[in-house]
Amino acid sequence: MTHVVVLSTGGTIASRYSAEHASVVSNVAGGELIASLGPLAPDVEVKTEEFANVGSYRIDLPMAFRLGRRIDAILAEPEVAGVVVTHGTDTMEESAWLADLAVRSDKPAVFTGAQLHADEPDSDGPRNLADAIRVAACDEARGLGALIVFGQEIHAARDATKTHASRLGTFASAEHGKLGEVDAGRVRLHRRTIRHDPIAADGIEARVDLIKLVMGSDAAFVRAAVANGARGLVLEAFGRGNATPEVTEAAVEAIGRGIPVAVTSRSPQGRVEPIYGAGGGSDLAAAGAIFCGDLSGIKARILLALLLGAGKDPQEIRRQMRLRGD
Repeated sequence: MTHVVVLSTGGTIASRYSAEHASVVSNVAGGELIASLGPLAPDVEVKTEEFANVGSYRIDLPMAFRLGRRIDAILAEPEVAGVVVTHGTDTMEESAWLADLAVRSDKPAVFTGAQLHADEPDSDGPRNLADAIRVAACDEARGLGALIVFGQEIHAARDATKTHASRLGTFASAEHGKLGEVDAGRVRLHRRTIRHDPIAADGIEARVDLIKLVMGSDAAFVRAAVANGARGLVLEAFGRGNATPEVTEAAVEAIGRGIPVAVTSRSPQGRVEPIYGAGGGSDLAAAGAIFCGDLSGIKARILLALLLGAGKDPQEIRRQMRLRGD
């Protein structure tokens, strides 16, 4: 018998209309989600545990870190083959990436959810959940790290991002492509990921700010973040990692104060590279900014927050961010 634990956190998959709130809220327990599936494979036993029951827009970094720790503890149980986390789609990619970085086991940690809430007659939640359980129970999914299973597709947590606010096939891995799919109840893998050692941490640093650059950005947001106690900054910069001269100047000041500054691209595909001067990426790199390959801004923020929480020194932070960005 293969044992899979469904760890529920809420989200659209667990949401119904509430007359009290006059809106849709997360209020369906994990056991009810499983009961809605009907029979699964006869050799798969599913147990449920409720971690939380909230919309994922309410999940913050400390809560996501605690979720990762709980996933790690469950996967350490010898009889457990894998974990499925039901989660809202708004921040699913962040929680999944954090789990990918922190969980020590090579057993699958599979995140899934829904775009249509449980009251909808054609909700995508039951099918997504059934597919996620199939992947979590699959031996071939071991060693792939944390995964997102959604719309019959299997994505690596590092690469997956939510691409549409409401459509069912919202998750995509635009740069590197999906890992595989679930077709007619069968898990089919097309490629495997390169795993790095997990990051051991007793906590996470929540004071890491992400700043997206726009035409004409000045230094206001960078300096405000520093003045407000930011312990790290991520710049979602132009193209290959360029910034306005004003932002570059403020970022250089932050680096001088011992605050790590990571650079990503606001472009949805491609990697940053310090090529351009006169206030551009090469000036940021010369000052010590960390260029994060093709990691997205929100993924770089998670990584930096975890490395700071682990107490890594500046040299190790730079090494880890470049390693996992490349």
